[in-house]
Amino acid sequence: MEQEHKRRVRYKGTHPRSYQEKYKELNPERYQEDVEKILRSGKTPAGMHRPICVTEILSFLDVQPGQIGLDATLGYGGHSRKLLECLQGQGHLYATDVDPIESEKTKARLAGLGYGPELLTVRRMNFAQLDQVAPGVRFDFVLADLGVSSMQIDNPERGFTFKQDGPLDLRLDPTAGVPASQRLKELDREELAALLWENADEPYADQIAKAIFHKVKRGGGIHTTKELAQVVESTLDFLPPAERKEGVKKACQRTFQALRIDVNSEFEVLYAFLEKLPLVLKPGGKAAILTFHSGEDRLVKKSFQALCRQGIYTEVSRQVIRPTPQECAQNPRARSAKLRWAIRGEDPADHVCKEEEEA
Repeated sequence: MEQEHKRRVRYKGTHPRSYQEKYKELNPERYQEDVEKILRSGKTPAGMHRPICVTEILSFLDVQPGQIGLDATLGYGGHSRKLLECLQGQGHLYATDVDPIESEKTKARLAGLGYGPELLTVRRMNFAQLDQVAPGVRFDFVLADLGVSSMQIDNPERGFTFKQDGPLDLRLDPTAGVPASQRLKELDREELAALLWENADEPYADQIAKAIFHKVKRGGGIHTTKELAQVVESTLDFLPPAERKEGVKKACQRTFQALRIDVNSEFEVLYAFLEKLPLVLKPGGKAAILTFHSGEDRLVKKSFQALCRQGIYTEVSRQVIRPTPQECAQNPRARSAKLRWAIRGEDPADHVCKEEEEA
């Protein structure tokens, strides 16, 4: 039976606004010229993610053919692709990701580029389980990019963005745990305020927490991203008109960030990752971690410095490494990125830590 032809949904104006209407951006293989034009304009096409600090990461890791490595946060696969290119068909790259939706897409995309199971193993697991990725194997290099991928942020069905309406979910793995809408029902006012302050340094944490708590208790919950954004906006109506738009935008970003960190237990996961990291590195093995907010960066910095003083790492990055101004201009989502690295010692007793305390 001949399948009925369906016309593409048309959008108003000259450019698509909703995620679903951006059919060219969501099909980069078919509309390569259009996607490249968007990239040149400094924007990230919907459904894609641009890897950050690639030059700096590759310069430090210095990946050689025949090595065995781990990309602990596969995402769209931009970093993995570059690491695989460095391996030149020799050695092996393992990769992990908890997102069942995007990890399968990325695995297929990389396989289409010639990186099949003989070169790449993708495991769907949390990166805190890095000691279970390849039992008995110690890695020459490990990379972790702690940022949320652009394709997750841009898709309103995932609940990461307040710019478009969608379910208030925020889970990196939508098949596990509870969505943010449910989590808000479990928290009292004081817990909410602490969460907003500790996870995102939100200056209006008390006011926003009070408004969210009363909305949930009186109205039966907050179920969509727009509902939460509206609560934040109405809470900050005391801001001067000239400051209100930008103030609300920043507060929404921080509120969504704080909830996402809580829903996915991101700090607990990072603690576990940092604790196990030296156990899976070969002597002389290198680790690079890319963070995107101050709480993550503090954890990485303190862990690296403490383990360096113990002789477990022989050297750690003396200062945080940031994307170049040129990269930030081309990719605004790189602005908050911070890169730190460490090198595993061969015998802790024989080495002195080479690190410099930061102010």
